[in-house]
Amino acid sequence: MPDTSTRADVERLLDRIDVVDVHVNAICTPHPDALGQADRLDREAADGRSRGPLHGQSILVKDNVDTHDLPTTAGSLALADAPPPGRDATLVRRLREAGMVVLGKTNLSEWANLRDESSTSGWSGYGGLTRNPYGLNRSAGGSSSGSGAAVAAGLAPYAIGTETDGSITCPAAFNGCVGIKPTVGLLPTDGIVPISRSQDAPGPMATTVGDAAALLTVLARNGIDYAAHAVPGRLAGKRIGVPRATYWGYSPHADAAAERAVALLAKEGATIVDTTDLPTYADEVWEDELVVLLAEFRSGVAEYLATRSGVPRTLREVVDFNTRHADTELAHFGQSLFEKALSGVRDGSAEYVDARSRGIAATRVGGIDKVLRAYDLDALVTPSYAPASPIDLVNAESFPGSCTGPSAIAGYPLVTVPTELAAGLPVAVSFWGTARSEARLVEIAHGYEEARDRTSGPLPEPGFLTFV
Repeated sequence: MPDTSTRADVERLLDRIDVVDVHVNAICTPHPDALGQADRLDREAADGRSRGPLHGQSILVKDNVDTHDLPTTAGSLALADAPPPGRDATLVRRLREAGMVVLGKTNLSEWANLRDESSTSGWSGYGGLTRNPYGLNRSAGGSSSGSGAAVAAGLAPYAIGTETDGSITCPAAFNGCVGIKPTVGLLPTDGIVPISRSQDAPGPMATTVGDAAALLTVLARNGIDYAAHAVPGRLAGKRIGVPRATYWGYSPHADAAAERAVALLAKEGATIVDTTDLPTYADEVWEDELVVLLAEFRSGVAEYLATRSGVPRTLREVVDFNTRHADTELAHFGQSLFEKALSGVRDGSAEYVDARSRGIAATRVGGIDKVLRAYDLDALVTPSYAPASPIDLVNAESFPGSCTGPSAIAGYPLVTVPTELAAGLPVAVSFWGTARSEARLVEIAHGYEEARDRTSGPLPEPGFLTFV
């Protein structure tokens, strides 16, 4: 009879990490006491003290989320020699209280991809380069690169990512796993290295919608059992908008996969509605977004650094550290966004307030909510990203398009589900909703996932190939 203990499961995962992660490089800091955690949880279970449905399950945590017993570096050498924070982020405390084993920390795009305009996703000075398990010379996306790659590679069944604009959605799509980017404010963000209080949202990454929903339940603690919404039969009667005119067209592979997903949704009883009036948004909207992100980052990162010992105290000190250590920190790209943040609009200024107000107006009442109301929709569905681009540490990556911007600025949720492989690489669809519509999005996403599994099967496992 197989050993079903937590220890046996953790030993299996550690063995797989030893074999696989030398190729993927998803984990930057393994937990030295993973087996000790497992033994303690096994004793609790033997005494009849299970902490809930995720008791004994293993999870990896993105390395911008504080853990009292492991370093938090945001991928930066400027934080690498500091002692661990000494306290858990609220999210991590909830994971431990649910009986989960923290296997370690995952690599990320350094500073969650806000250091330079020509950065390479998945690279950090501290953690090196994370690779996509489906194509080792293809991007793992970012900034939750290690979390997405680790789940796809079978290094852990669950991971925590964070998103400001695309940082859960992109690695979920590139690596063929499920990602839920919740409504901003649904989950606590204390103890997380910030970019933007207006747009930052931690969230679950997992192999299935049901698993991601179960993790969201543990993280949110708001009385909603999101996993209870991941059940069959919830697609019938749902009205789902398809904004082909604005969020299709940048990738033939992604378009074709999304069209097959839409057809499957219709076959399962959903009503598909062509929505032609979701705005594409002018460049000014994205410029306003950057104004807000940089202003909030400059003030927010200083507040975070003040909670730590042995680290720089301000963004200026981080920039100076990088300059002094340019041979390592700036080996592949610079810090242009940091420098813009130092010289740019101040948090709380009139320019900042105007930029944020315009973004909210454009993406909420003038965007997502407008379309959902006009067509009486439960959700929107779009392609997520094109298949993962080749890794390029010299010229940075090419991203021909994505679906994340409006939901990011609005602070609204996205659920990303893999659809199929295109030329050996995963592609995905994302379901959009209004604020606090996660339960409805889980119903739709799970309905699609179940129908996909019945008709074409789950996504094939990664082959750790190198594409010519």
